[in-house]
Amino acid sequence: MKTKVLQIHQHGGPEVLSWDDVDLPDPGPGEALIRHTAIGFNFVDTYHRTGQLGHKVTFPLILGSQGAGVVEAVGDGVEDLSIGDRVTYANLLGSYTESRIVPANRMVKTPDDISDELAAAAFLRGLTAQYLLKRLYPVQPGETILVHAAAGGAGLILCQWAKALGATVIGTVSTDAKAEIAKAHGCDHAIVYTRDNFSDKVKEITNGEGVPVVYDSVGRDTFMGSLECLSPMGMGINFGTASGQVEPFPLQHLHKKSLIVTRPTLATYVAKREDLDKASQEVFGVLRDGTVKVDITGRFALKDAAQAHRAIESRETTGTMILLP
Repeated sequence: MKTKVLQIHQHGGPEVLSWDDVDLPDPGPGEALIRHTAIGFNFVDTYHRTGQLGHKVTFPLILGSQGAGVVEAVGDGVEDLSIGDRVTYANLLGSYTESRIVPANRMVKTPDDISDELAAAAFLRGLTAQYLLKRLYPVQPGETILVHAAAGGAGLILCQWAKALGATVIGTVSTDAKAEIAKAHGCDHAIVYTRDNFSDKVKEITNGEGVPVVYDSVGRDTFMGSLECLSPMGMGINFGTASGQVEPFPLQHLHKKSLIVTRPTLATYVAKREDLDKASQEVFGVLRDGTVKVDITGRFALKDAAQAHRAIESRETTGTMILLP
C-alpha cells in the first residue's frame, strides 16, 4: 500500500520538508501496521532536520519520534496487539507518516480515558519527565530545583510533576507572558532570563545555597550558568540542546563543588520492556488524575509541519503542538 510521508532529502531549514508518497510493506514478524490519528511534535524533530545531532543518516529521512493511532494489521508472532487496538509510542524515528510499520514491542495500548491527541502530545515528554524526576535524580519533598524553558512542552510537565512531588520549582522563561504560564503550572519562581541573570537570581532565591539539580534542555547558552546554580555535589542534567550542543569544558571546572554532570537520553531508560511499561503507567496516571495537565496550543496538518518547525524555532511558542494526518 502507499502512504503519505513528510521527509527530508537533505539537512536544512523547514523548507527541506517534502510531502511524498512511499510504498508501505506488510508488517513482518514482530511488527504491526498502525494508522496514525495524531503525531507528536517535539523540539528534537528540528535537530533531526538540521543534522545538529551529528548522527549518520540515510536519505530520504522521515522525521518525528512519537505517534498515536490504530492497529490495522499485525505480523507473525504478535500476540499482545490486535487489529483495532488504540496504541501510542515514543522515541521511534519516522512518525511523520499517515501510516507506518512499528515494532510491536515498542507500542503501548492507549487507555480508554486518554485521547489520541493527548497521548501524542504528552507521551514522549511524560516519559522524559518520569525518568528525570523519578529515576535519574529522584526529587524529594522540600527540595528546590531549577527547570529551564519552563513554559515549553517538557518544562510545563516537569514543573507540574515536580511540584506534586513536593519540590519548590524555579523556572527560566524568555518573557513575562511565559512567566505567567509557568507559574500557572507549578513554577514557584519564574526568572525572565532575557532581563535577569538567572544564576544570580537562583542564588538570591536560595539564599546563596544553590539547587541540588538543574534540568537543562537549552544547552549551549545556559549550561555553564546552570553549573553556577548548583549546590555542592549537585547534578547538572543536560537533556536537550535547543540553543546548540554544550561546548567542551575541562572536568576540573567541576572540582570546586564536586559537581555531577550528565547527558542522558530517554532511549536508555525505556530500552527494557518492563521499564517502558512501568513508566507508561506512571505517565498515564498523572495525566488521568490531573497532576499533569497538557495544553495543546497548536494543531497543524501533517503536510504543513514546516509551519510548526518555524514556530518552535522562533522561541515564541508555549505548551505543546501536535500534527494531524
